Amino acid sequence: MEGPTNPSRHSTVDPSSGYCSATKTFHSLRPPAPLPPPSHPLSVSHYALSLLPSFSSSSSSSTFLVNASSGDRLPYPDFLRRVRSLALSLQSRFSLSKGDVAFILAPTSLHVPVIYFSLLSIGVVVSPTNPLGSPSEIARQVHLCQPAIAFSTSQIAPKLPPVPQGTVLIDSPEFESMLTQYSSSSSGDCPVAETLPPNRVEQSDSAAIMFSSGTTGRVKGVLLTHRNLIALLAGHYQMRLERPEPEPQPVSLFTLPLFHMFGFLALLRAFAFRETVVLMEKFDFVAMLRAIEKYRVTHMPVPPPLIVAFVKLEIAGKYDLSSLHLLICGGAPLGKEVADRFRERFPHVEIALGYGLTETSGAATRMSGPEEANHHGSVGRIHPNMKAKIVDPTTGDVLAPGQRGELWLRGPTIMKCYVGDERATAETIDSDGWLRTGDLCYIDSEGFLFIVDRLKELIKYKAYQVAPAELEHLLHSIPDVVDAAVIPYPDEEAGQIPMAFVVRKPGSNITESQIMDFIAKQVAPYKKIRRVAFISSIPKSPAGKILRRELVNLATSVRSAKL
Repeated sequence: MEGPTNPSRHSTVDPSSGYCSATKTFHSLRPPAPLPPPSHPLSVSHYALSLLPSFSSSSSSSTFLVNASSGDRLPYPDFLRRVRSLALSLQSRFSLSKGDVAFILAPTSLHVPVIYFSLLSIGVVVSPTNPLGSPSEIARQVHLCQPAIAFSTSQIAPKLPPVPQGTVLIDSPEFESMLTQYSSSSSGDCPVAETLPPNRVEQSDSAAIMFSSGTTGRVKGVLLTHRNLIALLAGHYQMRLERPEPEPQPVSLFTLPLFHMFGFLALLRAFAFRETVVLMEKFDFVAMLRAIEKYRVTHMPVPPPLIVAFVKLEIAGKYDLSSLHLLICGGAPLGKEVADRFRERFPHVEIALGYGLTETSGAATRMSGPEEANHHGSVGRIHPNMKAKIVDPTTGDVLAPGQRGELWLRGPTIMKCYVGDERATAETIDSDGWLRTGDLCYIDSEGFLFIVDRLKELIKYKAYQVAPAELEHLLHSIPDVVDAAVIPYPDEEAGQIPMAFVVRKPGSNITESQIMDFIAKQVAPYKKIRRVAFISSIPKSPAGKILRRELVNLATSVRSAKL
């Protein structure tokens, strides 16, 4: 195994902040995570399996996946047998080659993790997306990733355009047979090393194309390699070694969709750490509380709106949540007041805030332990093997601790590129491999990262990204609309909601509800415009750029006046 040198040994690196005065770079204060040599062939599926504690007689029936509503369970050995059988079935039934892309359009189920691990183990690139997407949004994503094959359900598949190898319906008898065709008849005592097909994947090979909206308003396909995901797991594993779990087997409840980077990452991590994962097919707050009580859930990866619900809804106090002790929170900002109120109500539950982007394989910083969690307002310290810079967005100067600027990140988890978009890739990753995050941040004297504001224009609705320009383009297509701008409007439950400022055509009486209905028919539910204000003109710079901050200030001042 190879690993970077611990930066604390260098005299120019401040051991408190991780800041190197010579290079003006922040180093991770965490021990470096050893990584396999880059030349060593290895898929992320095989690497995750290598981290999995060996099955003993007491753990051979250990449960990996549980369906929260039905109670159906999939033990680790059965999961691995299904993964192997599906991988071999796909290789024998379809002319799939390493590097081919599989588009996955399906709701959360016990089948989806099997599909992910199978495809990754044979070098087929996983590209999942939101099954609630509109046909036009899905067509755009298919165009970007150019899949050879698709996986969906009989109900959702009609949204898909044709793909070369066709669509595998995961609710069909054919798919069920693929899960068992190559299963061993043994009781599950085969060596762990033989539970996946032989590895033929290089770490530099593409592993996943995850979709992320860019500031241009057009969806981008973020290409991640097996090396990116291996490095991410290695970092999490290193942090886990620092804080061993007291339970023999943690139980995680996933309310997150598995097509989202946060959910995808959490799934890989949970497998590697031999956790039991309780999957919710459809989110419902009361059903979630019941599941925590029933399955004695210990961990939950959550977006901030869920923490708001825990604080606001009295029903949370009617269930036994004593097993719960850790919420891993990311995907959007969490207000200090909400965090304080949660800790007051649930003092036995630790909130570990984190920060990451799809472009960083889902993680870049995180809290670790109660002491770090007390740094209110921060999203934690830099992950192992990661470096950061704070850059003045106007001058390009690299800044010292405590100074605000754009966060730049570099490390083995940084994406390879945006698929089919060289220009966007070049604008995001510089020639030295630094990723411009588009977020205004500072790192304090103890190495904690604080997000101040978003330089990007993305709206964070719950854990989803909504691009204003995409909605503005649709608004401009309405004959009665002369001009429009979309901004994030503060919302306690969702974090932010899309709000539109609209300039009506003279003489037009188009209403707020008509505009919202028009947009709702063309986009996924999380992208819906939820407030509309009519205005005489949209403030713009001399170059024609919308001055969104003025509109945000206007919206929040009107809101304050009403309060």
